[in-house]
Amino acid sequence: MTATPEAWQRALTRFVTVIPHTRELGLEVVTVAPPEVLLRLPWHDDLLGDTARGLVHGGVLTMLLDTACGSSVLCALPVPEVCPTLDLRVDHYRPAVAGQPLWVRARSLRVTASMVFTEGMVWQEPEERPVARGIANFVRLGARNTPPGFAEALFAEEQPHV
Repeated sequence: MTATPEAWQRALTRFVTVIPHTRELGLEVVTVAPPEVLLRLPWHDDLLGDTARGLVHGGVLTMLLDTACGSSVLCALPVPEVCPTLDLRVDHYRPAVAGQPLWVRARSLRVTASMVFTEGMVWQEPEERPVARGIANFVRLGARNTPPGFAEALFAEEQPHV
């Protein structure tokens, strides 16, 4: 499937707005250059895991890496298909701190007939000081196990609200 980076940005924006927690947190798809994606999570006080020290909960970083790596999978495949996370390893380098947005860049490294291998990096400014790195592997379920119209739904034009 050949789509422009702009079409992929719209499609992945649709993808992250269908997921309740990423929609509620306001996760933004900043750029897509298949097979790489850049996402931004605006700051919210409810991202804190340690309110006394102002540190972001590790689960937020895990969610960001899983979502970004999964997004990179969609645009790395010949045709988007359902690919659940098989495993995800997160290396925490330093704490993410209150008051700053979180950025995550992820890319698919290798696509096989049954798997997609990805990596991602989370940071706060500056980008040269990452807070976490993730390696995620996704299982390809193929066309047979992907709901009919999945790819079409990703790329559907927005319908006007009546």
